[in-house]
Amino acid sequence: MPLLPTALLLTALLTPSPDRFTWPLPPPHQVVRAFEAPVTPFGPGHRGADLAAPAGAPVLAAADATVVFAGAVAARTLVSLDHRNGLRTTYEPIAPTVTAGHPVRRGEVIGHLQPGHCHSPCLHWGARKGHAYLDPLRLVTTARVRLLPLPTPPRGG
Repeated sequence: MPLLPTALLLTALLTPSPDRFTWPLPPPHQVVRAFEAPVTPFGPGHRGADLAAPAGAPVLAAADATVVFAGAVAARTLVSLDHRNGLRTTYEPIAPTVTAGHPVRRGEVIGHLQPGHCHSPCLHWGARKGHAYLDPLRLVTTARVRLLPLPTPPRGG
């Protein structure tokens, strides 16, 4: 197998994957309410994460996708995106700036946050694969690092 030139290899390693996810809001990323998986398909839970942001804040596509829905559902407006990896993300309540059927790139503005979901403005960001709801924060964070104590060596006597 031929070796790649160093510059080409570095470019490939440093270029972000289009499937990589980023936060759907500009920083800071304060989580107001975390994901709570439902035990049963129609059981109680919180099928997303609420992120604090001021009303009018731009809402960004978390990864490259195709818009599958942008509009009103009941009393709220939302945007749903289908990603190449079979994942669907939703963003609400937002005033959409995109329309169904159009591709979007990671970081592209898909709408602006509207008041009304939380006590103070916040974005409800959801993720699901098939019928399974997922914690969207896992898309942008790594697993928690835990330091465990070293075993205590036996005392010699």
